[in-house]
Amino acid sequence: MSRNQAIIFISLLAVIIASWCYLYFQHWQMTSLPMSEMWMPPSDTAAWQWMDFWLVYVMWAVMMAAMMLPSAIPMILVYTKICEKRYQTAHPYGFLFALAYLLVWLTFSIALTLLQWQLHGLQFLSPMMDVRHEQMAAIIFLLAGVYQFTPQKNNFLQSCRTPMGFLLTEWRENTTGAFRMGLKHGGMCLGCCWAQMFLMFAVGVMNLLGMVFITLLVFIEKIIPGHHQFFSKTIGILFIVWGIWLFQTSS
Repeated sequence: MSRNQAIIFISLLAVIIASWCYLYFQHWQMTSLPMSEMWMPPSDTAAWQWMDFWLVYVMWAVMMAAMMLPSAIPMILVYTKICEKRYQTAHPYGFLFALAYLLVWLTFSIALTLLQWQLHGLQFLSPMMDVRHEQMAAIIFLLAGVYQFTPQKNNFLQSCRTPMGFLLTEWRENTTGAFRMGLKHGGMCLGCCWAQMFLMFAVGVMNLLGMVFITLLVFIEKIIPGHHQFFSKTIGILFIVWGIWLFQTSS
């Protein structure tokens, strides 16, 4: 690893560690503080204030950074290495690429926030952000499982697995190009993993073990060589079986 790559890697690692620390602190508050001392999202959609939206959005934004940045590190480091050879410095390009990638997930967090707002109103989530309806959770698992077998999932996943292939076909020059490439990669990553992120609604939004489990699944799925489909299909089967089991236990 070169000096430029080390700087980028340490910076990303610091963001990831800080994000997980924040999530652990939030989890600790939800499980340790008395209900009278903690903030909880209102169950009535009409009762939500701007601060409620903001707190939920920050939670999702930090969660996306903690869960998705680890799997993006290989792509960002390869891009930084290429920039070293093309430009005098690689720092601004690598950071812009990473920022644009993260911006995609920060934007997606807005949609997750609005969805959570509606799910509270439908009584699908409790004020503690736990699941109330196992049948709806089962549908989310089935959706995520079926998506694992679709051509769209496979196409997006192959792009995420091959950093050099993506950079050769999507290369853009200068800082503007770095930002556009980061957005492009973030969009492909979103297309690959959006269904897995939705699983947080099925296991409990602040379920720390659920976050770790999904993060590991995403990371392993992306670092496995592109010609191996066994892991992705196995995960799809796992989600489908889990969904069927939830249907049976809730009936």
